[in-house]
Amino acid sequence: MSQSIRLSLKQVIVTPLLGLCALFVSAVEATEESQSLDKRQAAMIPIAALTASGDVKTLNDALKVGLENGLTVNEIKEIFIHSYAYAGFPRALNGIMTFMDVAAERKAQGITDEVGREATPLPEDYNANSYGHQVRNALVGQDMSNRTTGYAGFVPTIETFLVEHLFADIFYRDVLTVKDRELLTISMLSAMPGAEAQLTSHMKLSLRAGYSPAQLLEFTRILKDSVSQDSAIRASNVLRSVANIYANIETMPHVIVNNDSTVTQGSPANFSGVAKVSSRFTSPIDGHYRGALVEFEAGSRTAWHTHPKGQTLVIISGKGLVQNEGGDIQEMLPGNVITIPPNTRHWHGAAPDSSMSHIAISTPDNGDTVTWMELVSQEQSH
Repeated sequence: MSQSIRLSLKQVIVTPLLGLCALFVSAVEATEESQSLDKRQAAMIPIAALTASGDVKTLNDALKVGLENGLTVNEIKEIFIHSYAYAGFPRALNGIMTFMDVAAERKAQGITDEVGREATPLPEDYNANSYGHQVRNALVGQDMSNRTTGYAGFVPTIETFLVEHLFADIFYRDVLTVKDRELLTISMLSAMPGAEAQLTSHMKLSLRAGYSPAQLLEFTRILKDSVSQDSAIRASNVLRSVANIYANIETMPHVIVNNDSTVTQGSPANFSGVAKVSSRFTSPIDGHYRGALVEFEAGSRTAWHTHPKGQTLVIISGKGLVQNEGGDIQEMLPGNVITIPPNTRHWHGAAPDSSMSHIAISTPDNGDTVTWMELVSQEQSH
C-alpha cells in the first residue's frame, strides 16, 4: 500500500483527484467537539435507516428534518446512492421517490433548499481496481488485496464488484466523506434484521474512522427516538460486543397491565351491524404487532378488507364466520385461531344466531394495518 495513505484517528478525507484515498484516522484523545454528533450527522442517521427498513412514511418527515438541519439536496441524494449498495435498489428507489415528493412539496411552499456541491469528475487515469483496494485497505487498516479465501474466493465476481464499484466508484464520490459513509452504513445495517455480522464489522470501522464511543452511544439513542427500538437494540448489542460500550436500550422497564377501558363502535362504513372495539394493545417494539378485542352482535360483520402483513384472530366467545374471496364461509368457535395471509381480501363476523368476540392482531406496514373496502352484501354472507 502506498506510503501516502496514512492512518490517524482524526478525520477521513478522500482525495479523488490523486486517485488515492488518504484516510486520517488517529487513536489520539477525543476532542470536545467529537463527543457529540453535529446536527448534520444526526439528521443522516434516520434517513439512511428508514430507507433501508422501507418505512417511507416516517422517512418523509426525516427528509424535511434533514434539510432543515444543514443537509444539502445533493448530500441527501448521495445517501440514496450509497444505500443501494447496502439496502438494494428497491429501497433506494423508494427513498428517492419519497424525496422527490418532499422536494416538490417544499418548492410549492416557496422553500428554497441548498443544492450543494456535485461530485468531483473521474480523472482520465482513474483505475477503479487500484483505487478501490487503496480505500478499503486504508479503512480496514490492513492489506486485503488478492484475497482467495472466504466469500472472495468462493464468488470472486462479488469481490470485484465490492472493490471496483463500492469502494471505488461510490466512495470516490466526494459529496460525502468516508466518515459520513460509515455512519450511513451502520445506520442501514442496524435497521436490517439478519445483518448483525456486517454491522459488527462496520461498527469497528466507524470507531477507526474517528467516531467516539460517546457519539456511537448517541447514534443508538437517535435510532431509538427516530427509527425504531429494535434497530437501536441491534446497534447497542453490537456496540457492546465490539467495544464493551453499554447503551442501556431497554425494551420495557417493567411488565405493563393494560387498563384501557375505552370502547368505540366500528364505523358503519367498515362494519355491518354493531361491533365494539376495546382493550387495544401495541407491542413495545416499534413496528411490531397491534391488536384489540372486538365484540360482534349476532349477524354483524366486517366489510371486505385486507391486511398488508396478514392478521391473526383468536376466538374468545360465541360463534363466528370468516371467508376469503372465492373461498367457502368457515365457522369460528372459542379457542380457534384463524390465520389470514397478507393482502388477502376477506371478511369475518358473528353468525346470524350468535354474538362473537375475538382478539385481532396485525402488524403495521409503514404505519398501516388494514385497507377497508366495500360492505359485504347479504348474498355474499350466506
